[in-house]
Amino acid sequence: MAKSQDFEVSPVKLYFSAEPGENQTKTISIKNHGNSKISMLVSLGDFVPSENGDKKMLPPNTTRRSCANWLNINPSFFDLNPGEERTVSVTILVPTSEASSAWCLLYIQPAKEQTAFGADKAVNTGLMVTGRIVVQVFQTPKSNTNDLVKVYNLKEIPSDNDKVKKYVVTLDNLGEKINTCKVYLILSDIKTAEEKQYPPIEVETYPKSTRDVVLEIPSNIPPGQYALAAVVDYGSKSNLEGTQITIDIK
Repeated sequence: MAKSQDFEVSPVKLYFSAEPGENQTKTISIKNHGNSKISMLVSLGDFVPSENGDKKMLPPNTTRRSCANWLNINPSFFDLNPGEERTVSVTILVPTSEASSAWCLLYIQPAKEQTAFGADKAVNTGLMVTGRIVVQVFQTPKSNTNDLVKVYNLKEIPSDNDKVKKYVVTLDNLGEKINTCKVYLILSDIKTAEEKQYPPIEVETYPKSTRDVVLEIPSNIPPGQYALAAVVDYGSKSNLEGTQITIDIK
């Protein structure tokens, strides 16, 4: 759920799994928390993911991975009285030739706001921009089993906090699925074999793209030599992937 000004939207992510040639419908709930009637507009957009997790917003149907042209939104324009909630149906019809993953955006905003593609440069997951709420749309056929994420290039980076050490690791999505990955660090004392696993960070990776993930460990670790491993879990049916370095704490 996301809330902006006097209205809220739930959910802010739609996951479709239609096969080529099939259609599938999901719903979005929009509620007016204000004390006056508002007119709502649902419009389409695209995005390109970047290595640092940001998304460059683009007009609809301008990227190779766009599914904006496959969507039917009903209704796309409507009024909401104070306290009223409305359900919007989003139906995807996947072309028979499209077996890969695709994605796009839905912009939900009051119609009195600027409706043209604006000056916003980027949007993060669930970020609300100029009074609108962004809903991310993902489509991957159930039969798509081309799933592989590799992890490499673990290294320390400067930290702006004396209480933590920061490391960055690169995820490489070599498959054809949009993956929600849990990435975490395991610190092992080489002398005692004692291990400490740190809480995971959840990130999305997109087909044929790389993603850098910043992870942290406390800076007050006792002196010694350690093996530090970055591990990525991208699904219960997939093997864990990892990479490891040796670090000296003095």
